[in-house]
Amino acid sequence: MAIAVAVVWRDTGGTSAVPHYVTANVTLGSITRTITASGSVNPVTTIQVGTYVSGAIEEIFCDYNTVVRKGQHCAKIDPRPYETVVEQDRANLGAAQAQLGKDQTNLEYAKLTYDRTVDLHKQGIVSQDAMDSATSAYNQARAQVDVDTSSIAQHEAALHAAEVNLAYTDIVSPVDGTVISRNVTMGQTVAASFQTPTLFLIATDLTEMQVDTNVAEGDIGGISVGNDATFTVEAFPKRAFQGRVTSIRQAPQTVQNVVTYDVVISVPNQELLLKPGMTATVRIVIDRRDNVLRVPAAALRYVPGGLGAGAARPAAQATQVWIVRDGRATALPIKTGLDDDTNVEIAPGDLKAGDQVITSEQPANATKSRMPFLRL
Repeated sequence: MAIAVAVVWRDTGGTSAVPHYVTANVTLGSITRTITASGSVNPVTTIQVGTYVSGAIEEIFCDYNTVVRKGQHCAKIDPRPYETVVEQDRANLGAAQAQLGKDQTNLEYAKLTYDRTVDLHKQGIVSQDAMDSATSAYNQARAQVDVDTSSIAQHEAALHAAEVNLAYTDIVSPVDGTVISRNVTMGQTVAASFQTPTLFLIATDLTEMQVDTNVAEGDIGGISVGNDATFTVEAFPKRAFQGRVTSIRQAPQTVQNVVTYDVVISVPNQELLLKPGMTATVRIVIDRRDNVLRVPAAALRYVPGGLGAGAARPAAQATQVWIVRDGRATALPIKTGLDDDTNVEIAPGDLKAGDQVITSEQPANATKSRMPFLRL
């Protein structure tokens, strides 16, 4: 005997209920409008210490984090090739000075001969040719002394240049500061033929840092020098560092057709927590109102029944909020001010701190259940 089994659904109806309103308090506090940007932490002044001469690094006196003073030796380039040049130029100078002494003696003799010939010529004892010969010798001797004097000046300049190059083999710090980078090792050969190599990076003062932020061109118009700013770094995510805008660079930075501007934020770093190169997430305060009435921005977008609730209507265009009176949503006109995308400032009026405004509603929808049963 065969048995047939059928599945039948039975509907059970539900009833609708009054919507449940979600409300929020009107509060008294601050509203801050900010611009968010990212940047990097850098020393205020970083000095690149390079070398003017080429050669092998003979000694290194500074390393990472070394605190240095102005004029302190940081490295030494092998000075022997430059010492050789100095000795050679000094010898050439000595030879030129000796030659000058010799030619000055010859000038004195030529002068005596010339004077004696002049006297004899006046007496008619010597010929005119002897007189001309003595004059020529005297003039040549004077000219030779001038040549020797110029040669000495030339050799002195060459010696001074050689001594300067020799002095450049001592790599010294030009400022007081801290070494944050060392790019050479003992025995390494550095070449300064076409471009000065950077041997050390020295930060002048790590207790004063700056954050170089990249602000979009759409936001740069709202920023002014003197604006307060806060930022966080990944090393201290729960700590907000305080700073102030000190410079707005005019040079644009274009990357993939996106234009940004460098906004410099100065920040004290007395605890030396901030390190060069840290990534900072910055909030620049462009406007602030304290001790004002404020409502959640969601309250300005609420419409009873959900009509238009999904439409993004700007808070600045909203003119009313809704409150619950006698179990029903009632509109209340307001005048808005500054907003920070979370709260909106409202002018004093019918609302006061502690009042509740509607931000959304949860309708009690009818429920239906479909229950199966078996029929044989």
